[in-house]
Amino acid sequence: MKKQYIIPIFVPHLGCPNECTFCNQKKISGQKKNITSKDVIDIIEYYLSNFQAHDKKVEVAFFGGSFTGIDKSIQEELLSVAYEYVKNGKVDCIRVSTRPDYINQDALNLLKKYGVKTIELGVQSANDYILEISKRGHNFDDVKKASKLIRKNKFILGHQMMVGLPESNQKDEIETAKKLIKLHPKIVRIYPVLVIKGTELAKSYENGEYEPNTLQQAVQTCAILLNMFNKKKIDVIRIGLQSTDEICSPENKDSQVISGPYHPAFRQLVESRIYYDEISEKIGRLNNKVKKIKIAANSNCINNLVGHKKENIKRIKEIYNVDMIIEKDDSVKDFKIVKVIA
Repeated sequence: MKKQYIIPIFVPHLGCPNECTFCNQKKISGQKKNITSKDVIDIIEYYLSNFQAHDKKVEVAFFGGSFTGIDKSIQEELLSVAYEYVKNGKVDCIRVSTRPDYINQDALNLLKKYGVKTIELGVQSANDYILEISKRGHNFDDVKKASKLIRKNKFILGHQMMVGLPESNQKDEIETAKKLIKLHPKIVRIYPVLVIKGTELAKSYENGEYEPNTLQQAVQTCAILLNMFNKKKIDVIRIGLQSTDEICSPENKDSQVISGPYHPAFRQLVESRIYYDEISEKIGRLNNKVKKIKIAANSNCINNLVGHKKENIKRIKEIYNVDMIIEKDDSVKDFKIVKVIA
């Protein structure tokens, strides 16, 4: 199997008509200036020179901002540079992220011209009221129309959603996931809301008008959403913002995060929570005199089965007074309890 590599190129706020309450792209991306064609070349060359695998698939990804809302001449300037790498075989494909209300046939024709394969839409919520108070500037009907048009034009469709937006709750976020599933995306990203310096949300937080999810709340909700997408074979390619020098623990003096469910291993917490819930359910079905269980697990899932810093083993012991013994067995697809000791 080819190793997958992404070359991220951030175009913060280019094409954005407004600032969402939660957003400060220049802080989130670490990018302080607008991108030029020379920057694109430098970034691509840097990444290509550092990729190790010989048998690889390389994708250039334009993140941040709203790519199809950028002036057409700038879109062509940036895309044409990346497309040269596609044509010479050094890069396999290109992806962009954009707003759902900035998708139309002309925009898609331009992306086709330069070899774009994947389009990710910043959906955030399926609830129009939540979108309005977050100052997204679009509604869910825009998402449905854009998604349909993207799929009709044979692009790979991606959706991005958020957990913990102002006045949103777990029920809203589950409903968003249900509605996204009906639009048949191939890929999804899930972002818990962090309170970032310099945003309107930061002011609301400091005024006591907004309370972010706790880490436990965000992990629990994201575990439910991940399970939903997994069951429909929709690939969740990211859960949580990428950790950087500025997007890190609020306890770090250089962090731009004021509050919210930040964790450097957020995805592992989410995946481990899924395993914890499954193990808890299985233990609940066993005789209440159980003291020890032996679990056979595929090596690919052992880290999440054990949990971050062995959290699952500790919680199972604390709550059920049951010891977990885990043995590697790659003949097992996921994991199974193979022995119960009373």
